[in-house]
Amino acid sequence: MVRATFAGFSTAFSALQANQKRLDITGQNLANMNTVGYTRQQLQVSSLNYTNPVSHYMGSTEVVVGFGVHMDKVTQIRDPYLDIQYRDQMHKSGYSSALQTSFDELSNFLDESHIDGIHQAFVDIRSTLLDMQDLSKSDPVYESELRTRIQSLTNLLNDSARRIDEAKKNEYSRLDGTGTSEQGAVQRINDLLQQIGKMNRQIKQNQIYGQPSLELMDDRNVLLDELASYIPIEVTYYKDAEHDGLNAAGKEDPNLKGEKYHLDSSGNVIMKKEWPDDLRVTMSYLDGKGNPQTLVLVEGTVGNGSQNYGSLEILNSDDIKAGADPSDLKLKFNGYESTSEPGKYGTAKSITFEKGKDKNNPNVVSLTNQFSNGSGALQASLDMLWKNGTGVAQWDAANSGIVTNTTTGDPVLVNRVNDVKGYDYYTNQLNNLAKTFADVFNTINSYHTDQGAVTPTPPKGQLLSYEADDAAASIGINQDWINSKDPYIGAKGDDFNDTIMDLLEAMKATYRVTDTSNFLDDSGNLRLEYVKFKDLDLENNSFINFMNHVSTVLANDSYANQNTLKTNVTVLNGIQNSRDSISGVSLDEEASNMMMYMSAYNAASRLMTTLDQALDVLINGTGVVGR
Repeated sequence: MVRATFAGFSTAFSALQANQKRLDITGQNLANMNTVGYTRQQLQVSSLNYTNPVSHYMGSTEVVVGFGVHMDKVTQIRDPYLDIQYRDQMHKSGYSSALQTSFDELSNFLDESHIDGIHQAFVDIRSTLLDMQDLSKSDPVYESELRTRIQSLTNLLNDSARRIDEAKKNEYSRLDGTGTSEQGAVQRINDLLQQIGKMNRQIKQNQIYGQPSLELMDDRNVLLDELASYIPIEVTYYKDAEHDGLNAAGKEDPNLKGEKYHLDSSGNVIMKKEWPDDLRVTMSYLDGKGNPQTLVLVEGTVGNGSQNYGSLEILNSDDIKAGADPSDLKLKFNGYESTSEPGKYGTAKSITFEKGKDKNNPNVVSLTNQFSNGSGALQASLDMLWKNGTGVAQWDAANSGIVTNTTTGDPVLVNRVNDVKGYDYYTNQLNNLAKTFADVFNTINSYHTDQGAVTPTPPKGQLLSYEADDAAASIGINQDWINSKDPYIGAKGDDFNDTIMDLLEAMKATYRVTDTSNFLDDSGNLRLEYVKFKDLDLENNSFINFMNHVSTVLANDSYANQNTLKTNVTVLNGIQNSRDSISGVSLDEEASNMMMYMSAYNAASRLMTTLDQALDVLINGTGVVGR
């Protein structure tokens, strides 16, 4: 039996169409070789055939041959697992990069390895005291020089405290860009969520009408990658509730198989329905008790308008711009609870990230919610604003209270919150240094001024003044010393040099004071005024070395973070290279494909020519009797 006359032509024609489409796709790939976020495309095809014979009268020995190739759709070559890895690494790189920006800003005025700052001011004070130690009485010139040197120190402490406050404001500006020339992280996160939510609708609508919208999917992937640098996200794809075959409990339901498959009149499956996926974005975080939680920020295409994506807001932005402490920042995420059946609204859910203080102990800080370690640029800013390296109270979930040490009654601190030395750490260190220096110098000069008498109220001979809650920012020369026309250093002492020697000893001493041999009176008893030195704590450093200690802490943290950042970027680049090897456009590979597709196109053209020649023989060379 001779087959249908033009069957071979349709096969050749489908081959021509498929290879022409492959060449078009190759051209598209090459045109977008350097387009950011572009994913290499390919044609997905299947062989054309029929399940049943073409004729009921066909002989049982008839050999059935296919009828060419069918172009199913154009798809992207992408590895979802590498996307997960890449976005997970983006969290870590974004965190390290943002943290380094903060450390670099602090290093400009606290890293004294390359600047003459507070450390040098203490050296200058000690040098002046050494010049004064052999004097039998106060010299106005030397006393004026000492006052000038001490004032230089107080000015440096004031300036450092001010610059830390300025760094906190800059950190806040990196979060809230309202009123500035650049977007803050909050505004950018909201823009990303809005764009992703809108793209979900546009992509799905296009796919329903037969348009693959691959370039829009590339744009959405770029936005998801950027969002992952700010907050920890998880991206999932799913069928909406009308096409997933799941019941309200999220289980497969035989009665709902028509949502996933085309059925015949008897309810038997004919084929699977082609229905586009929706995309969900979920944020991971830890609650105040350290338990992992999730919040849905983008929920496919549910609802209308902006109902399928959440938002982020700063609750007390106006207060901070009016002068409130930026570390009192409160962030609120608005989203949805996860549901057992994807594609349907979960309960609206809002979570607040804020720093709270225990009402009985203001020094004990707790966080309502936070991100896990290394979870994006947003967390880096919150860590620098909230964490001071001293820890926060551990929470007892069973008893809903703070865990305390049974012996001392002090709160037990948790390491997960004291892992970063933020701005408040350095403010506390400077306050501690300023207070310790002022207390020691005031105590020594008052002792010699009052000849060991009980300290009057107000005490006499005070060299420095400060506000207890903000010592570094407020420390300055006591106005009485500035206004005094008479000698002020050990003014009533029998021996002026005793005062200077004690001041020199105080410059050498480490705090807490463990060796008091040089702070004894003539009878060998510890002077009453020096007992309080034992309560001063510079972590066993002298004044001069304490700033070295602070600078070293900052340098070590910065160096460790730089190494972490380099590692994170190296890993990120490695994952990107892996993604590019699969999803990126290779000139060599596309050129090879072009030649292969062109050869196949030529072969299909030659097949059509050959079929034409065979048809000519069939029509003109057979069936003429007597020729």
